[in-house]
Amino acid sequence: MTFTPGDRIRYECTGDDGFPLVRYGFVGGVAGSAGPVVVMLDGELSGDVVNMAQVQPVTVTTVELLLHGTDLIDDPDLRRGLLSLWHAEADTAGLDIDCLRATGDGECDAPGMWCLAQLMAGGEHYVLRAEQLPHEPEMVRVRAELLGAKLS
Repeated sequence: MTFTPGDRIRYECTGDDGFPLVRYGFVGGVAGSAGPVVVMLDGELSGDVVNMAQVQPVTVTTVELLLHGTDLIDDPDLRRGLLSLWHAEADTAGLDIDCLRATGDGECDAPGMWCLAQLMAGGEHYVLRAEQLPHEPEMVRVRAELLGAKLS
């Protein structure tokens, strides 16, 4: 992936407490095709030099939540709340969501996978899914996928 100054990015790092942290900002500069990248993080005045592997472009499909606890998808009330959490993350990332239509308590796509909503952004149609990760059964991932894309 090549970045140019001004690109909106999602930066994955470890916080001071040792937990994973996602921050958003813009590319300030790139030191070549292999990086590193200078990122201007939201709310900070100075730039940070980071490894290119920690940076992703902000798109509807790269904004995701990783949460601990399968009760988040097992309980209908908590499952409904995942939509609001993802939408807040999308706002923080700077995404423009044109239309969002919730599916109530969600619709079960497959074992451990729930369709929470359909949305439209940039003229494309997406489905927002919550899924229990197969390799980490206590983790739940919430992310959007192009409508009609294969289940992961």
